[in-house]
Amino acid sequence: MHHIAIVYKRTRSLAAELTQRLAHWLEERNIQVISHENIDCSRDQCTHKHLEIPPTVQAVIVLGGDGTLLSVARLLENRTTPIMGINLGGLGFLTEYSIENCLREIEHILDGRYEIEERMRLRVSVVRGEEEIFCHGVLNDAVINKGALARIIDLETTIDGRYLTRYRGDGLIVATPTGSTAYNLSAGGPIVYPTAKAIMLTPICSFTLSNRPIIFPPEVIIQVEARGPLQDVTLTCDGQIGCTLESSDRIVISAASIPLRLIKTPSIDYFEILRTKLKWGQN
Repeated sequence: MHHIAIVYKRTRSLAAELTQRLAHWLEERNIQVISHENIDCSRDQCTHKHLEIPPTVQAVIVLGGDGTLLSVARLLENRTTPIMGINLGGLGFLTEYSIENCLREIEHILDGRYEIEERMRLRVSVVRGEEEIFCHGVLNDAVINKGALARIIDLETTIDGRYLTRYRGDGLIVATPTGSTAYNLSAGGPIVYPTAKAIMLTPICSFTLSNRPIIFPPEVIIQVEARGPLQDVTLTCDGQIGCTLESSDRIVISAASIPLRLIKTPSIDYFEILRTKLKWGQN
């Protein structure tokens, strides 16, 4: 690799300091480096220039947490540029490298001792009438839910045009395998190995107790239509961006054509991260 971008978490002085040290370390090895504070103008009301990654960049290093990596993944949703995530705190499900070990791991990457792990993404759009008013790539999940004081919502759901059911409750989660350990897990959905190709549908506090999570193959097209009067009902993608829904809006969800590509070295063990994060085997 000869051209690397570093994107670091906003408002964290530690992230900016580590970026400077890492950039200097890479430049000593004749690698061209560009660095940016993470600015997500699709989420924040900002006047800054939108963050841009030149097409010549061969890898992106993200300094922050899983939320920072999710926003960078959205920035690269139409690109195959691989990403390495360094967590500024504990280990994350996506930012798997620690500050203490990152230089050693990057040395392995520069020596070619790494693999590319592909993670399935979703394409999520909202159609109002005949117009597509919202469209984004999603790495973790798309969540349709109601505000704290809103009534139970009705979500009529079809799979490849065939009627599945009408979910009544607090909402619905459509998750990727990567997102299976996020909100999906809290709502009682299954953990799915992150490189699997599948789409999960998990109801949130369903009025009908027999409505259970379902796992679909990646080829399906899921359509969810909000029925009846709506008040304070939103679609949220990866917990970061979204839109307010109106009655009869159609949410169309399918597998995205370009997966996220994560840089993995042999030291990364998904099961160890799973045990640590979920505290398995601890008294």
